[in-house]
Amino acid sequence: MKMLFCSLILLALTASGAAQVSSTPAAIQLNSIYAGADGKYEAAPDTAVIRMDIASQQDTSRAAYDHAAIAVDHVRQVLKSNGIDVKSAQFGLYQMQPVYDWKNPKHKVIGYRVVSDVTLKLRDFAKIGAITEQLADIEDTQNQSVNYILEDVEQAKAKASEDALKKARNQAASVATAGGRTLGELLYASVDVNQANIIPVYAPAMARSAAPPAAPPPMADFTPQTVTINAHVNALFALK
Repeated sequence: MKMLFCSLILLALTASGAAQVSSTPAAIQLNSIYAGADGKYEAAPDTAVIRMDIASQQDTSRAAYDHAAIAVDHVRQVLKSNGIDVKSAQFGLYQMQPVYDWKNPKHKVIGYRVVSDVTLKLRDFAKIGAITEQLADIEDTQNQSVNYILEDVEQAKAKASEDALKKARNQAASVATAGGRTLGELLYASVDVNQANIIPVYAPAMARSAAPPAAPPPMADFTPQTVTINAHVNALFALK
């Protein structure tokens, strides 16, 4: 009987403790308000990415490689003449591709094609027009494109998160006021930040001529598209 009595007391204490633990989240939920909101921040791009392909097709593999190497060397000269460190450009590996005569049943090799690519990041936007023009004049270059990006993105992410949290707080405060309560401190928040896709700006191939054009580069008077950073905040606020 004594053992049974002790067991009943232990069960009663356990149930009482469990009731106290389970009542804590309920109390928080009854005295809090949850809100979610989207925010954004638009920042000017800080980096221009210039990319182009180098491709040369010749009768022999040696000749194709030599032509591609000459084009790459001309790219180096353009960078140096504009005061740009050659190490800031990334040169892709050379790839050799045989060219077949598909009209011939034996698919005879009629030449060789060497391809590579060059990627350059620029912080000085004033140099973009001249560099893209000079690179386009190099023989065996094609598919040139200019893409504006934001590399120093952390500050923009913080601004977007602040905007989202501000909107969430305003929404929660409005509901709290309508219910005769006052919004209290922030209890919990989760943030999801992402960067919108940036559409590249393609520079069309320019006609090669002996004399440089007198007109300014076609994109000289335009401002690059801003980069939008989006953020979503889920926040839990206390109610007074």
